[in-house]
Amino acid sequence: MAKVCHKQFSVKTQSVFEDSPIPLDKWLVAVWLVVNCKNGISSYEIMRDVKVTQKSAWFMLHRIRLAMRDGSFEKIGGNGPVEIDETFVGGKVKNMHKSRRPKDVGLQGGHGKAVVLGMLERGGRVKAKVLPNRHKSNMDPAVKENVKDGSWIITDEFAVYPHLSTEYLHEVINHAESYVQAHVHTNGIENFWSLLKRGLNGTYVSVEPFHLARYVEEQVFRYNNRATKDNPLNDLDRFALAVSQIANKRLTYAELTGKVGETRGF
Repeated sequence: MAKVCHKQFSVKTQSVFEDSPIPLDKWLVAVWLVVNCKNGISSYEIMRDVKVTQKSAWFMLHRIRLAMRDGSFEKIGGNGPVEIDETFVGGKVKNMHKSRRPKDVGLQGGHGKAVVLGMLERGGRVKAKVLPNRHKSNMDPAVKENVKDGSWIITDEFAVYPHLSTEYLHEVINHAESYVQAHVHTNGIENFWSLLKRGLNGTYVSVEPFHLARYVEEQVFRYNNRATKDNPLNDLDRFALAVSQIANKRLTYAELTGKVGETRGF
């Protein structure tokens, strides 16, 4: 710990670890566990493994998820088809008490469940975002901001996709008829959804819509940094990448609990 310009600073300063009384060695163990557990890890497991309270473990997990967020503005597409699909997550938002209902998650589509839009380039990266609903006004900007103009996209028959404002080479798989027609399918993004929901339903059990974006970002990080034939990443590589992304990111408990506004994106 040093003191310059009358301000205290350490290796934690200006990182997701800032102002935390938890020792750095415990933080690093927690980071390793989060980035390398395929289905995620609960706050109770962190509590037992790292020897902190469950409340502290829960706060640690959300701060680590912030470090895992993909801050890249690079669009996907151009090297292969981009599968685009949406899924519904959790219980009905309308059944939540008004005091706990998030303002940015709507009640439309999926019988009032939260909506997540996913875009996966075959052999490449996935992008995913929580949306208020499945209206064109929300889905169109999300696709445009993350998929290169003129890309080859494959979607299901949902009515919004043919009316995207950007010009794409668009092929459709009608799930009422079949799930695969040669190269036309959305099995890749469906696989991502299964991984996401395995963690949400199996490890975390109950995720409030207000926090859903961070859980999605966690799974996006693990998926985009999984070991493949062309990119043989290991546990240490994923850990190093997450640690390299801790700087200039901070999440306070007030922001986490909704007492202070927070801007979230991809």
